[in-house]
Amino acid sequence: MTRTRPSGPRPASGSAARVVVVGAGFGGLAAVRALARAGMRVTLIDRNIYATFQPLLYQVATGGLTSSDVAYPARRASRRHGAVFRHGELAGVDPAARRIILADGAALGYDYLILATGVAAAYYGVPGAAEHTQSLYTRRDAIALRDQIMADLDRMSRTGPREDVAVTVIGGGATGVELAGTVADLRAVTLPALFPEIDPARVHIRLISRSAELLEPFHPALREYARRQLTARGVDVRPGTAIAEIAPGKVVLANGAVLPSDITVWAAGVAAPAAVRRWGLAQSGGGRLRTGPDLRVTGQDRIFAVGDIALVDGQPLPQLAQPALQMGRHAAGQIRRLEAGQPAVPFRYRDKGIMATVGYRSAVMQLPGRMRARGTAAWLAWIALHLITLLGGRNRVSALVNLSWRYLTWRRTGGGVIGDR
Repeated sequence: MTRTRPSGPRPASGSAARVVVVGAGFGGLAAVRALARAGMRVTLIDRNIYATFQPLLYQVATGGLTSSDVAYPARRASRRHGAVFRHGELAGVDPAARRIILADGAALGYDYLILATGVAAAYYGVPGAAEHTQSLYTRRDAIALRDQIMADLDRMSRTGPREDVAVTVIGGGATGVELAGTVADLRAVTLPALFPEIDPARVHIRLISRSAELLEPFHPALREYARRQLTARGVDVRPGTAIAEIAPGKVVLANGAVLPSDITVWAAGVAAPAAVRRWGLAQSGGGRLRTGPDLRVTGQDRIFAVGDIALVDGQPLPQLAQPALQMGRHAAGQIRRLEAGQPAVPFRYRDKGIMATVGYRSAVMQLPGRMRARGTAAWLAWIALHLITLLGGRNRVSALVNLSWRYLTWRRTGGGVIGDR
């Protein structure tokens, strides 16, 4: 008889290593799953009581999904893998004592520490950017942006044709392209159903990127396709454009031009949160944690960094879900090796491809081996992949229903989620 190997978590013994994982994102949860299978004593810490599925935040921001569709209870995720969840925010790290300090003053000891806290918006010293723009990195960001879009449209519907509304998205990466394209679809398709009194021509959408190209990691043909699709949707695409200042109601370009902007979204890059400086660990110029090839933070033998917060020596990585997942699993594997008395091995990223949507029935997909796709097929593949990878069966079903409702009925009903119920 063949004995099958159990795939679930192994019960942790009292002598098992204590591993603290900070951050319930892709990298942190991947590490928790791998560590649980190895029988480690794992504690997961996050400032929120839920894990956020960031790739679909732009759908929340434009009313395609509810915020609960992209949130999964962190306690449930921890319990499924035999880990303990602790709600809290990391305030300090004491490597000599092998303990961390939380914002509420609590101290937790560890044998190994995995930092997977994620990042925040990088404003690159642009005056007014932090104060007068909205970012799209958290569930709260998405809800605030959705509410502002709907409030401005409602105001416009009441004041009549005297005022226009301008939406400016800054950043030519996947987040910026996806958001600009979906807002353009909102204007063309949803607006006549929800706000028939508003002339869509009075809602202006622009996408500004300092880079000369949109979606730089993609093949030039896919970049050009994305630019053409956005332009066809009425988006004012401005690549190679530097910004001098953001002020209330306007964006000032480096050439002196002043663009009116009622809603300005910053999606131009990421940096480590300011709190990372207080941890006393090696950082890069952008504040991210420097790690060696095996993902251990420079100068530390028991502290790992994974996901967007980590800057791996000699291996620049795209800030996407796949690298974070692989890094989380790798860090867990190195802890197993160290506990077994074996040396750590370098991390090697396995490229599984990249995807981005441009709007309704339009996306770009680039897979290893020079395989590329665009249009409806790529869009359907993007939807299928993200529905499959959502945490929780309820979330998958709810997201499927909401997206189906959006795209099948929006010409008649608007297909938009205004609240969260």
